Amino acid sequence: MTTTQAPAATGAGRRAAAARTRHTLGRILATLARSTGIFVPVFLVATFVTFALRSLSGLSPARIQLGEDATPEAIARVEAQWGLDRPFLVQYGHWFEGVLHGQLGTSWTNGADISTLIGLGLGVSLSVATFALVIGVVVGFALGTVAALRRTTWVDRTVTGLVTLISVMPAFVVGIVLVAVFAVGLGLFPSAGYVPAAQGAGPWLAHITLPAIALSFDVIADVARQLRTSLIAAYRENYVTGALVRGLSPRRIFFRHVLRNGLGPALATLGLKFPALVGASVVTEWIFGLQGFGRFANDSAQAGDVPAVQGVLVVSIVLVVLFNLLVNLVLARVTPASQRGV
Repeated sequence: MTTTQAPAATGAGRRAAAARTRHTLGRILATLARSTGIFVPVFLVATFVTFALRSLSGLSPARIQLGEDATPEAIARVEAQWGLDRPFLVQYGHWFEGVLHGQLGTSWTNGADISTLIGLGLGVSLSVATFALVIGVVVGFALGTVAALRRTTWVDRTVTGLVTLISVMPAFVVGIVLVAVFAVGLGLFPSAGYVPAAQGAGPWLAHITLPAIALSFDVIADVARQLRTSLIAAYRENYVTGALVRGLSPRRIFFRHVLRNGLGPALATLGLKFPALVGASVVTEWIFGLQGFGRFANDSAQAGDVPAVQGVLVVSIVLVVLFNLLVNLVLARVTPASQRGV
């Protein structure tokens, strides 16, 4: 190559790299715009329905504070203090304005700020759910990949059987076994309680490891099954045959073609997993003595604390939307199929 050709080739490479960067940025912005367009109407409808539950429930703070023997005058006085004597749409507008500012109202049972109460429990549940998701993705990815690479062999059958077994094991049963073996029997982990990460990474991890493992089984099973199926399907595509004909190594074929095309469905299954882990951890939180988001939701529902339940539903909606947005961004960046769909 001559000296005049080298700068030209370098310039062409830079222009190609810049074009790829612009294309990737465009996909990300398009994904954000599409997700925002979906989020806004969904959030409006969901919050309206959530607030309407207060009227449909027939519950009142007066009944909780004064008891069932309260006089109609006393009930009317307490409801006026809470603004429940105003028209429904006026109440909803005031509540929705507070939601937009991060204010979810006041608890009927103890008068505490609901945003503060949820924040305390959400930190615990997010720690456990995030660690459970990491465990589930790493272990599920490994099992699904091994099963796909050794498909139709005894390794594939063993992994499939193991995944089927753990998928039917309830989290509370796994939690009890983990406490009995690793906390009580071996003394390797604390059996209950929670330590914030600000007080040290070691104690924090020690307290969330067992509940995270108990919650991760469902994620492991879903990721492993979906990834195995997707990878096997990807190996049957024409582009893999073409790569073999061109003489590419099996390693390069797997990472360059098969994995990128097979990741999409496995990642998509995570869209609802993380919020579900946060919300469905109430039993696990009872076993491990954690005052988390799920336990707060359960206690609020049993106490008839409608504003607290509304706050839980709003936070759950936001978690679902945000995590699905994150998954869509990853899909738009990683998988070729989703890139073509943007």
